[in-house]
Amino acid sequence: MSSRPELQAPPEIFYDDTEARKYTSSSRIIEIQAKLSERALELLALPDDGVPRLLLDIGCGSGLSGETLSENGHQWIGLDISESMLNVASERDVDGDLLLGDMGQGLGLRPGVIDGAISISAVQWLCNADKSSHEPRLRLKAFFTSLYRCLARGARAVLQVYPENVAQRELILGFAMRAGFSGGVVVDFPHSTRSRKEYFVLTCGPPSLSTAVPKAKGEDGESCSDDESSGDEENQTVSISDRHRPRKKQKITKKGRGREWILKRKEHMRRKGNTVPPDTKYTARKRKARF
Repeated sequence: MSSRPELQAPPEIFYDDTEARKYTSSSRIIEIQAKLSERALELLALPDDGVPRLLLDIGCGSGLSGETLSENGHQWIGLDISESMLNVASERDVDGDLLLGDMGQGLGLRPGVIDGAISISAVQWLCNADKSSHEPRLRLKAFFTSLYRCLARGARAVLQVYPENVAQRELILGFAMRAGFSGGVVVDFPHSTRSRKEYFVLTCGPPSLSTAVPKAKGEDGESCSDDESSGDEENQTVSISDRHRPRKKQKITKKGRGREWILKRKEHMRRKGNTVPPDTKYTARKRKARF
């Protein structure tokens, strides 16, 4: 059986009462969560003005990452799908407000109220169809669309993930870009098997000088440049992309917009996760001038 928990069971089942308490009582897990949360908070690049921010912790679990946010003087809201994890968080009397919910169905928060968001080891769960009704592309679309909506303009979201492969990383990043985010991937310690960590650093809004992706950490713990840390495709430290790339102009002709063209467009929209009417014999049929 795979050691990746997201391949063993849905999160609300995998993290039952026993697993939730085992997870929270592990000194190793506590230490790792603290380091990842500190790094995510660093990548958020919040203003150093002493003003507390309202942050969102997506997949907050038992509140281990939220403790880091509290220690740095911020208020936070935690969202998790596991009731057992949230029960443990309540028992630990964490400072954040806790919400039980599925991020794949959207976050359900008011527009523009969140100053920043972090997520530790959670977003890759959306890439799995745990139920017959689950479509990973639709769930990723709902998540990133609602995340973009609830963030203040210019705010960042830092999502630490363990993608199963390059294709999964590109899938997640692609839906983030379609939702409107700019940014890319920061990979700390890219050549270390144990220490390698990936973070999606996303900014709410179009790319600018202030939205540049931060530098990653090298083997010595110091920031390293793209040239120093770039390796093969699996070990690229920073991958920057945005949704505002220049697009080639398409020649539009009456001949090119027949049934075949429309069917191709509909299939393309389905792959993007959009709801598209089914194909019928009436698809692309030209209407008469009057009924």
